[in-house]
Amino acid sequence: MPGFLLHVGATVMCAHGGQAQPTVPNPRVTVLGQPTVTMVAPYVVAGCAFPPPLAGNGPCVTATWITGSTRVTSNGQPLLLLDSQAICAPTGTPLIIAVTQTRVTAI
Repeated sequence: MPGFLLHVGATVMCAHGGQAQPTVPNPRVTVLGQPTVTMVAPYVVAGCAFPPPLAGNGPCVTATWITGSTRVTSNGQPLLLLDSQAICAPTGTPLIIAVTQTRVTAI
């Protein structure tokens, strides 16, 4: 299904409220003047409220994307969409895309 492209200014959080940011923006394709993000770029998570290892398996630190666009690529890599899925490490919980731009869609 088509979805809105994810860009650097999008609000992305881990399931415990930590803020996630891409490590490698894609300046080749911009949306509203901001770089998009490809599926291969890992995200770093800061401020995760999940308890440390004694009570849980630690706070979210990084996230890896497992789905992206199927027809639109940049530099041969799929772009991230509003409905893309990611898994945080070491918790195994998802990232939540709360806000992104609503002008450009892709499949």
